[in-house]
Amino acid sequence: MKYIEGFMDYTMDRDTAVTLGKFDGLHRGHQELIRRICAKKAQGLESAAVTIWPNPKAPALLTKGEKKALLKKFGVQWWIDCPFLPQISHMEPETFVREILAKRLRAKYIAVGSDFRFGYQRRGDCALLAKMQKECGYELEVVEKECYEGREISSSYVKEALAKGNMELVNTLLGYPYTVQGEVLHGRRIGRTLGMPTTNIIPSVGKLLPPNGVYASKTIIQPQTYGADEGQQMESCCGITNIGYKPTVGEYFRGVETYLFDYEGDLYGRMIEVQLYAYERPEQKFPDMEELKAQMHRDIAFGKNYFRMPLEKTIFVVDGNSRVCYNS
Repeated sequence: MKYIEGFMDYTMDRDTAVTLGKFDGLHRGHQELIRRICAKKAQGLESAAVTIWPNPKAPALLTKGEKKALLKKFGVQWWIDCPFLPQISHMEPETFVREILAKRLRAKYIAVGSDFRFGYQRRGDCALLAKMQKECGYELEVVEKECYEGREISSSYVKEALAKGNMELVNTLLGYPYTVQGEVLHGRRIGRTLGMPTTNIIPSVGKLLPPNGVYASKTIIQPQTYGADEGQQMESCCGITNIGYKPTVGEYFRGVETYLFDYEGDLYGRMIEVQLYAYERPEQKFPDMEELKAQMHRDIAFGKNYFRMPLEKTIFVVDGNSRVCYNS
């Protein structure tokens, strides 16, 4: 996939099928638009997704790198990422259609959602795009919103579910698991002292996260060799993930800490993707490390039960008393 930042100084050298929007989350509704433009490859058109951001620093469901990876995965050939600069925000809608869509992007097919607005003061809409089809030589397709349980799927809907920690709903609306990516960093090795070594990553600035707490998760481990073939097999491990500040040991940053079931190996410096599937409990502070360990065993049992993995009985001691937990 080819990437272009802005389109004021660039003109495509081939005809395209175009869709436009913010595409935060690239949820199921966005994916339908992308499917429509990619289908035009059979007619000799190259697919181009145009993203225009009013505020690129605002918290978002996807980081720029995550969005790029998903667009590539969905088959988009061109990603035109355009900051909402004055020359764009103050452009009359008719000028945008003629100069940007028809001239610079060479759009022969355009797919947009029914609520798409553009141009100065958002005066452009689907009716205007339809009116200018013949003049500018493109075909317009207005795609109705995807719905789930009677409600239109939107980035706002996804964010509402994320804020409640409802990862099952989030993943249903997105059509893929919600993911936090990062490089595995050296932590304080407290998990290792408890017999449960963990991976630690710090989310990208601006990446929206669900509430602090413990989640059933899967971790995708990227190939160790940089620039490895795309076909190289990536490892996937089930586990449990804590999002937050680890109040029992006291961290000053909000991190993502994951215990992987049945994994042995050194992941420091490796890139991983933590996929969040189900919320178990809020983050909490425990009176001592033994109580923390006991709860971690219960968390592991929750995660293994969620992924329907076999449990084994473990006996540990808290305050001189033996306890039994099914954990691994």
